[in-house]
Amino acid sequence: MIRRASLVLVGALMGATAMGVVYSATVPAIAANPSTYRELSIFGDVFERVRAQYVTPPQDDKLIENAINGMLTSLDPHSSYMNATDAEDMRTQTRGEFGGLGIEVTMEDELVKVTSPIDDTPAAKAGVLAGDFISKIDGQDVRGLKLEEAVDKMRGAVGAAIKLTILRKGAEKPIELTIVRDIIAVRAVKFRVEGDVGYLRVISFTEKTYDDLKAGIEKIKAQVPADKLKGYVLDLRLNPGGLLDQAINVSDAFLDRGEVVSTRGRNADETRRFNATPGDLVDGKPVIVMVNGGSASASEIVAGALQDLKRATVLGTRSFGKGSVQTIIPLGEAGALRLTTALYYTPSGKSIQGTGITPDIKVEQPLPPELLGKVETTSESSLRGHIKGQSENEEGSGSIAYVPPEAKDDLQLNYALDLLRGKKSDPAFPANPQKAELQP
Repeated sequence: MIRRASLVLVGALMGATAMGVVYSATVPAIAANPSTYRELSIFGDVFERVRAQYVTPPQDDKLIENAINGMLTSLDPHSSYMNATDAEDMRTQTRGEFGGLGIEVTMEDELVKVTSPIDDTPAAKAGVLAGDFISKIDGQDVRGLKLEEAVDKMRGAVGAAIKLTILRKGAEKPIELTIVRDIIAVRAVKFRVEGDVGYLRVISFTEKTYDDLKAGIEKIKAQVPADKLKGYVLDLRLNPGGLLDQAINVSDAFLDRGEVVSTRGRNADETRRFNATPGDLVDGKPVIVMVNGGSASASEIVAGALQDLKRATVLGTRSFGKGSVQTIIPLGEAGALRLTTALYYTPSGKSIQGTGITPDIKVEQPLPPELLGKVETTSESSLRGHIKGQSENEEGSGSIAYVPPEAKDDLQLNYALDLLRGKKSDPAFPANPQKAELQP
């Protein structure tokens, strides 16, 4: 059923990138006019003046890197230069695995708090428990570090040992653990059974997403007989995006036909179209897709495809509105260039750039009292220098990106469950693929 598209990035990986093709072909040079070379000469003069006369000696490589980034970020918020370290971090994210310990963490009281050790990983085998606080990493105090810095220190080469100092409630003294790093596979999809409904949460679109989704669907089917299973909730909230081929395959998992997405560059011959293939993994069961302001790019491709082809009802609040395409161009040891080269379009031919996916059923998720006034709407349309979408207006895109930690407090999820169980009704549910207007 699933065709393997070329490796493409879609989404808010490493900040707020969009879609990108891993691309290595030689691009024909376009001759610049004489004035361009005069401007480049001015740049060379400025560079030499800074090197020679700035109050403290600058690093040449940093000057050049910042100059390149300045050029790219002046184009739009998603074009940028990635040095070798950043490029490798991006590749690690898209692979969905890394050398590490196997713990999910957060920051609390300036210490790293373990929210959950991942089963069958070095951390779990060494005895790390949920609720543990990591106070030192290889003897270095965690206080003063950002969460990202602490995580970077815990990641590393497979087979390399790391020493953690752990504070545990009830323990008389700190616990010292030496753990050997191993390959940690990050689950791209989490799933569970909500009584008679299958719940699938796509966290990001990595190389593992489709396989994780398929495995989740199979396990849900094994737990709930087909005649009892009411349908599925596909949760794309807070999902920043990822690989294009995975967004296409996830969409295709619920489809039998129709165009999933198209990408269009500045030249007509650069248009690419991706179509669904026969085979619906959930056997035509009703599907509700949930989105919010944290659903970007690859998430919006899936939501837009299933909405336009009337395979699913989209519920929640307006999505981020990230509809541009970034080509990832490797630069060898120098890193990679991330350049906006196209926009993507949903099956109906609509660009969501700056507008986002509008849900069929709008359900607001209220903020808890402690977050009131502290959580802002996230959106493409609010980014300085963003590309103006063809349908963008003053309303813009995006919404609050918040999901309660407890399912009982999740109004959007409970509304979806009530629809699937027939406790609530809406003209938009269930969606009917026979009424979809397919592209020729």
